Parts: sequence; C-alpha cells; structure tokens
Amino acid sequence: MLYKFPSNTKLWDEYADLRAEGLRCSGDIHEATEFYEAHRAEMDEGAEVAWAERYNHDEISAIQHAMNLKLQDEVAFWAEYQNEPLPEDLGSEEQLSIDGVIHKLNGRGHLDVPVGCNRITMFVDIQKALLFYVVCAWEDDFTGYVIDYGAYPDQRRRYFSLADANPTLQSVSPRDGIEGSIYTGLEKLTGDYLGREFVRDDGAMMKIERCLVDANWGASTDVVYQFCRQSKYSNIILPSHGRYIGASSKPMSEYKKAVGDRIGHNWRMPNVAGKRAIRHVLFDTNYWKTFIHSRFLVSMGDRGCLSLWGREPEAHLLFAEHLTAEYRVKTEGRGRKVDEWKMRPENNDNHWLDGVVGCAVAASMCGAVLPGTDSQKPSKAKTRLKLSELQKQRKKTENL
Repeated sequence: MLYKFPSNTKLWDEYADLRAEGLRCSGDIHEATEFYEAHRAEMDEGAEVAWAERYNHDEISAIQHAMNLKLQDEVAFWAEYQNEPLPEDLGSEEQLSIDGVIHKLNGRGHLDVPVGCNRITMFVDIQKALLFYVVCAWEDDFTGYVIDYGAYPDQRRRYFSLADANPTLQSVSPRDGIEGSIYTGLEKLTGDYLGREFVRDDGAMMKIERCLVDANWGASTDVVYQFCRQSKYSNIILPSHGRYIGASSKPMSEYKKAVGDRIGHNWRMPNVAGKRAIRHVLFDTNYWKTFIHSRFLVSMGDRGCLSLWGREPEAHLLFAEHLTAEYRVKTEGRGRKVDEWKMRPENNDNHWLDGVVGCAVAASMCGAVLPGTDSQKPSKAKTRLKLSELQKQRKKTENL
C-alpha cells in the first residue's frame, strides 16, 4: 500500500490525536481531515503510495487512507496491506491475506466456465444503497471458480465503498421508496443474470442453477420474500438467512428435523410456515466463512481450490479487501471448538465475502460435496429374497 512512509512524524502524531478525539466525541474524523488538508504538503512529504485513487469518502488522499488504516490496527495494517506481518503471535490458525486472494488467479477469461463445472450459483447481498452480487461455477468436489462479481447499480470504478456509493438504488429509481428501489434492483439484476446462458469450455450452454438472496437486512426482509415469490425465476431464487452459530450455540446438526424440512451440510430449509409462505434457507455463517477461506488457501490444481479469473492481481484488490474484512478466532464451548468470525477494526465492507459464502451454500444445495465432509452414512444394501422365501413369508402371515 505504501512504498515509503511520510517523513514528518510529528504532524502525523498530532493528526493521530485529533483523529482519536474526533472518533470519541463525534464518531467521525472530519477535524483530523481538515488538519491534514491544511498541512498536506508537509504531511505527504517523503511518502510514496501504490494507488493514488484509493481512499474513502471522508478522506482526501490515498496517503491519508493508508495512515488511517495503520492507526486503526497496526498489526492488521502490516500483515494485510503491507504484506510484512509484525513479529507477534497472531495465533496458530492461518488467516487469508489480501495478497493471497489477488494472486489466486487461474488465467481464465471473465465469465468463462471450465469444462469440469456442472453447476453455477449466484448470491445477492442486500444493502440500502447497493446490491452486491457474486457468481461462481463449481465442480462436484467443490473446486470453484469466481466468474463474476459486482454491485448494482454499477459503480463504474474499481475502488468504492458502500458509504460513498454513487449511483445508488434510490438514485436510479427516484420515484420508489427504499423497499421499491430494492425490488426494482433485484428485478433488473436477476433478469440480467438468471436468463443468461454461460458457455462452458466444451460448448455446453449453462444457466445459473440456484440464486440465494440475502433476507437478513431488517428493512428488506419482507420485500425479498415478496420478490422471490413473484419473480419469473421463482424456481431458482430463494431467500436466505445467515445464522451466527458460535461455540456455545446449538449446532445445526442437532436441530430437530420437522416434517417437510430439508437438511444439508450446515444449512437447512425449514418447512414453510407463517405469513411469508415461501421456502427459504438458513445456514451457519461461521462454518461457511471458514469453508470459503480454506478453499482460497488450497493450492492451485488441488481439489477444492477456489480461484479468480484473469491475470491482473490489482483488478481484484477491492474484492480481496471484502474477503479479508473479517478474521477468525478459535473458540470453545459445549464441548466443541469452532471458528467465530469478527470484523476487523477498520470495519471494511465484507459484502462480497457474504456473496462467495452464499454461492458455496447454494452449490451444496445443488449437490456439490467436498470429499471428507459428507456425513451421511451409507445405506445398507437391501438383501434380495428368492421367490420361494417370499411365498413362505406370505403363508406365515396368512396363518397368523
């Protein structure tokens, strides 16, 4: 992120004090930004930044953005943004890094589907201003390929955040309220993708088999259910709810199965009940975030590897920031150990992480299985009976 750091440490120390005070008192950094703007020439002296356009809406330069990240969490800054981890004990669990994501490239073209893939899935993450989406192609053993991701409306720039989105759902549908703009956005986004044909390497035409839509955001839950019920792609789209299941929580495998429930690998589709009257899926977010991070840590060429299209690492930098916006902490409770996922102190957007997680859940629903994770016990082969034995059993029954 920074090739060289600013040389005027005294002014940056004053900036750090103003920033900390502003966050404590007003929850923002506007006073610190004003100080930086007034002394920018001196404070920028000696610094060299990798990407001059990379900064947030409440900042005025990429140098300020980098220094803010350093002030928020120095350990994370050196490890994730400078790729030079500090010599501290960060735990035994391997954490996915930005560098690890942006270099997980398969050299394929955008929207290309490898010949080994038998299913394509999509996930839409609902926010007030934007719809974030991810599309993945999967082989049967959960070898995966991220073939597309983005935001609706299109932001027309590589680096943006939810906070500085422009245009927004409301700006492209000015006559609609919040719910109406979300409905319209879902209609346009799914209309574009769910009716599209993707060409596999062998020439086979494929379509998205399952699309999950986030229904957790409070203001959007009812409209998501309404859209999924009324959409012409209602046979493909399902509302979804990620559930935070920690070490002390009851795991999904111990949930009592009711009539009509469909149970999968750390996901379940409960029987339809209540006013919404539409099937939906619940899944364990902690488990599936660990699953996705593990897939990105698998070496290229191995089974279960997850990779990105293209050959330019910088093109996926923002995507990598989303995927590494959370870190895992090993916790123990109720006699079991699980990874619990926490947002990093800088509180980056994590919406594409949710998107890849949702795509993986959808792939599991469609039949993808990572070798070694199929917990279903093999059914016993039925013993074939001879006709004479069947006749003997029938006579015994008649004599009773």
